[in-house]
Amino acid sequence: MSNYIVIFIDKQLAMPDLNNIADTVSEFHTFYESVAATLNAHRSTHSLSGAEIRILSEISVNQHPNAGQLATATNTDPGYLTRIIRSLEKQGLASRAPSRTDARSFALHPTEQGKHILVDLQMASRDNVLQLLQPLNVRQQEQLATAMTAIRQLLKGDSDGTPEVSFRHQLLPGDIGYLIHLHGELYAREAGYNLEFEAHVCKTFAEFLSTYSPAKDRIILAVANGKIIGSIAVVGATRQLAQLRWFVVHPDYRGLSIGKRLLEEALAFSKEKYYQTVYLMTTSIQEQAGALFKQSGFRKTGEKLMQMWGQQLYEQRYDKDLV
Repeated sequence: MSNYIVIFIDKQLAMPDLNNIADTVSEFHTFYESVAATLNAHRSTHSLSGAEIRILSEISVNQHPNAGQLATATNTDPGYLTRIIRSLEKQGLASRAPSRTDARSFALHPTEQGKHILVDLQMASRDNVLQLLQPLNVRQQEQLATAMTAIRQLLKGDSDGTPEVSFRHQLLPGDIGYLIHLHGELYAREAGYNLEFEAHVCKTFAEFLSTYSPAKDRIILAVANGKIIGSIAVVGATRQLAQLRWFVVHPDYRGLSIGKRLLEEALAFSKEKYYQTVYLMTTSIQEQAGALFKQSGFRKTGEKLMQMWGQQLYEQRYDKDLV
């Protein structure tokens, strides 16, 4: 059974305790200072200060800004910035040339030596980050990256608070168990399905895992905040035919085109494996899913009235030719 659902969840609104939040931020800052010290340990191999490295990096990646643009971009006092630029020039790491757009100003450039030092620093920094990530499993690494992205976006003011969603197709221990839980909980709430449906999901996943092969099958997971919030799977039936299964998106993430992205990735994999036709089974309850399937070129090829999972409903089949 392949499904796509929309569920409304009521949430209690509570005023945050700003003092507690402030304490949490302060504690995080203290903790992260020690992490930053570890990540920046490689800088001790060079005589440059942190401020000099930051300014050199900025003029390297931001199209040779002049001093005024650089002061604004880095929020640096103009007088202090002037001293840093002079130091970089004295060390042969940066130079300035007349601006092509304004004869009264100069554009800043890293020298070849400056570029070489930046490459060394970036490689050393990457090694430090990889060492930090190495003890974490894949799920923890995703959770860390998502949390850091949210912190950056929120403090910069360029996020509406919606967590970043990533997609993966590597199966990890616990993934299938969580998907069974997600299907059972959401379908009971939205469609009124009983425990027979959850038993059906358990059985189909057990069958899938017993014959799973990346050469013919793929499960695609949408992940946010380290949690699976959507899924779809391509299950090879024959050399020419594949079935799409377990298509679900958590209601908190509806309206973000996650379902469309999951379906597109499933179809792309199906074409990559030279399947000629893909099909899926759904029910008349999943009206939005049916609309998405039709928009994606599927056609309804069968419908049968069924009594299952505590409901009387129409089971539907949709097919799509890939050649």
